[in-house]
Amino acid sequence: MARTGIAVFDLDRTLLTGSSATVFGQALTDAGLAGETPAVAGLLARVYETFGENWLMMQPARLASRRATGWNVDAVADAMEHAAVELERQVLPFALQEIEMHQAAGRPVVLATTSPRPFVQPFADRLGIDGLVATDWERDGNEFTGRVDGEFLWGRAKADAVAERADELAGQQVDLRHSYAYSDSYFDAPLLDMVGHPVAVNPDLQLLALAGIRGWPVRSFDRPEGVASVAGLELQDWMRPLMRPELMAPNAQLEFDGIDNIPRSGPAIVVFNHRSYFDPLVMGLLLAKTGRNVRGLGKKEVFDVPLVGRIMKAAGGIRVDRGTGSDEPLDAAVNAVRGGDLLMLAPQGTIPRGPAFFDPVLKGRWGAARLAAATKAPVIPVGLWGTERVWPRSARMPKMSMTDRPRVSATVGEPVALKYKSPDKDTKRIMTAISELLPPESRDEHDPTEEELLATFPPGYRGDPTAEADRRPGTDT
Repeated sequence: MARTGIAVFDLDRTLLTGSSATVFGQALTDAGLAGETPAVAGLLARVYETFGENWLMMQPARLASRRATGWNVDAVADAMEHAAVELERQVLPFALQEIEMHQAAGRPVVLATTSPRPFVQPFADRLGIDGLVATDWERDGNEFTGRVDGEFLWGRAKADAVAERADELAGQQVDLRHSYAYSDSYFDAPLLDMVGHPVAVNPDLQLLALAGIRGWPVRSFDRPEGVASVAGLELQDWMRPLMRPELMAPNAQLEFDGIDNIPRSGPAIVVFNHRSYFDPLVMGLLLAKTGRNVRGLGKKEVFDVPLVGRIMKAAGGIRVDRGTGSDEPLDAAVNAVRGGDLLMLAPQGTIPRGPAFFDPVLKGRWGAARLAAATKAPVIPVGLWGTERVWPRSARMPKMSMTDRPRVSATVGEPVALKYKSPDKDTKRIMTAISELLPPESRDEHDPTEEELLATFPPGYRGDPTAEADRRPGTDT
């Protein structure tokens, strides 16, 4: 018989940000099965959500079955159907993507939790989970007896239950060496240790230390894989107080307009025209005003710089190797947007060279249009103007004069109306929307001088500045 791997997920602080107990308790109260939740329970839930579980906090869960003595099984099931709807809304976006990835690869997904099976079964069904390992409650006819049926599945007992039932849950022989497990808790170390691919998700301090010793990857399902966090905050969160024009761009007069057009939550694709190496900083300062973290597509040459590349990856950057034509960056960007992130990119791909820099008609590649078609996220255009006066492409460093500060504008427009039928036509719609945000002079025909042309090329350029650089077809990002 063929052997397969499985993917095992813990529930609280792994698939969810916090504890499911609050949702379960409210559903029971609404159904008249339990009284109002004591204030101390809410305090314990907040402590758990912040620091994770410990032996003392698990004792109320161990005794929870006693409170259910005499409860009607069907009434509990009905209440938990309502709880499942709320819990489904709370599942972290990148957790859903991880589940879908495993199922697409043919790995059955198992939810392993200490919570009572009657509480979590409706939720597992709604998520399309393949198997459930949970604490069972004893029944007498159609009532719960108040006793646990079997073991209370916590720590080693939960790991043993997964190992014992793995073949049954998967419907075939399971090879744990090819299996995955995800948990936040140090007390799930036995579960993580018995699989070939353990992942510490939003780990408590003890598990974080253990993951460092064992070399286990650390993730959080509220952000894409590889995005680092410190004390629960991304690098961008820590840097945001410093993202002020007077601190980061004192050599320019920045003007921002239309910032309210950028959604304060939910997926969105922000596109801008590329004129200068100064553009990413201007866009960063603009988007910092929204209070949101942003994912950006960047050339591999920047990501391949040892320290800079690691910082950009940790901050949520997506590396693009334009020479390969690979769809991997596009797939990563789609996942980020589907996860509710804000994505930033320049459809032109790079700063236009030579006569193309002065062309009134902006030309873009298809990446933004393809992203929009795949996600249906709004595409928000931004028109940049004057950035090349601060840092022309021909200069190795920006101009740092504090007396001659060029005026730079970033104007945000309303979402672009797209048809999602033709990436070429939607790309033209996107570029037209950006063009309309630029000053009137941008639409005038201009016969550049040789000096102006040379300013659009990298330092040391020795070619013919009147020849337009070749552009790859628009099928790449």
